[in-house]
Amino acid sequence: MKNPFEYGGVVSGVAFCNRQKELADLRRAMENTEKLFVFSERRYGKTSLVRAALGKLPRKNFISAYVDLWPTDSEATFVAAVAKAITESMSSSVEKLMETAKKFFGSLSPSVSVDEEGKPTLAFGLAKHARIEPALEEVLETPARISSKSGPSVVVVLDEFQQILEYGSDRVERKLRSVIQNHRGVSYVLLGSRKHLIQKMVLDKNRALYRAGGHYPLRPIAEKHWQPFIRQHFVDAHKRISEEEIHRICEMTQGHPFYTQHLCHALWELCEQKATVTPEMIRTAVKVLLERESYAYTTLWESLTLPQKRFLKGLAAEAAGVKVFGGEFVSRHGLSSASNAQRAVEALLAKDVIDRDNGSFLITDRFFRLWIQSGQII
Repeated sequence: MKNPFEYGGVVSGVAFCNRQKELADLRRAMENTEKLFVFSERRYGKTSLVRAALGKLPRKNFISAYVDLWPTDSEATFVAAVAKAITESMSSSVEKLMETAKKFFGSLSPSVSVDEEGKPTLAFGLAKHARIEPALEEVLETPARISSKSGPSVVVVLDEFQQILEYGSDRVERKLRSVIQNHRGVSYVLLGSRKHLIQKMVLDKNRALYRAGGHYPLRPIAEKHWQPFIRQHFVDAHKRISEEEIHRICEMTQGHPFYTQHLCHALWELCEQKATVTPEMIRTAVKVLLERESYAYTTLWESLTLPQKRFLKGLAAEAAGVKVFGGEFVSRHGLSSASNAQRAVEALLAKDVIDRDNGSFLITDRFFRLWIQSGQII
């Protein structure tokens, strides 16, 4: 039987845990052509969630373009990625792809080739000395052109949109502000996974995207939803797991979707049919996972300063919501002063090792947190 716990990619179907309210909220926002900033930590399942919501829209009434901005590193690659996503959302065959590409993005030198599997592959190119402004204008105005008059509603999803901060100019940010405000028949869903950067982009009055749309932070999946989900997957494989052991798993992963699925995946492999999950099995599964990551975690740990290490040890040891700049935390974990703690926080945020959480901070990699707790640190 295939392991039912999936992690590390887009999760769908029975492998997708709950998020029913979030799915309904996102679908409603898309149908109402709202502009929404969805943000959370990395690996929270934002892409799986938004793809599931897109899948619930009636195809005859909606065109949806999903753009992954993570591979982009410049305005030119942004333009190409958006043009490609819009074209592919409207066509599939080689002929139709080329026809659509030329109709909307003729100035971007579209080309179509066929890969080894016989599937058409679309590409766009900008001449080295071409001006970026007209091309940027063209791709970002296209969704409104498609949805105008009696056309279909359009949903544009920009995943990892904080990547636009890497382009060396705020042109994309400013143009996005303009289209988000003026495109009435288009829903924009902007997904981000570096919360401190996203909040800076949308909450800073001096930024172009300040208050440009609604904010939708994703929270961990509550244990009450993990309980039936995990239990049923074990039952379906003729395995048993108690409520107490599921609670233990959720405490370790703090309800984070990626780490919960990953730990359950390892545990499901360890547990034989007709057997019951034991605390020892959970300890073994955690040990296996931490050993796999040991080299990466050791390398990361060795790159940190002493105050950063002390801060992380404290954060791993304390309960959620601890006041890390308070005198007790600073004294208890050898940080000398609140300013030392502040410098450690700023450096760890920049490295994506920690993230903000309701007035406090958390270690983003839940297995790294367990590794620190396990005492394997140097």
